[in-house]
Amino acid sequence: MSKSCLVVDDSKVIRKVARHILESMSFAVEEAADGQEALTFCRAHRPDVILLDWNMPVMSGMEFLGAFNDLDYGRAERPRVVFCTTENSIDHIRAAIEAGADEYVMKPFDRETLEGKLQLVGVA
Repeated sequence: MSKSCLVVDDSKVIRKVARHILESMSFAVEEAADGQEALTFCRAHRPDVILLDWNMPVMSGMEFLGAFNDLDYGRAERPRVVFCTTENSIDHIRAAIEAGADEYVMKPFDRETLEGKLQLVGVA
């Protein structure tokens, strides 16, 4: 059975690029254009990993992460969260990790970079 990834980004182009890379790695891919859509999806489904943008309308990545942490996943069942963003300051990275993100990848990214991060969190 293939692993699943929810790509959360307000950019259709980024979602398309991520989908292409992930599908080439045999992931089943779902998309959300903002944190609220992603939260609704996560209440109904449990993806193996979430690729999460920081800056989005409606609900930002950090707002999503706060609400996501309140969902009732068991520790082993909790999807891995990889922030995928242009926000690359140490403060942003630290805030994301402290808020519960498992990894952090900078945009633009390529297959090699994404695959490495997914291996680090144990889903590739």
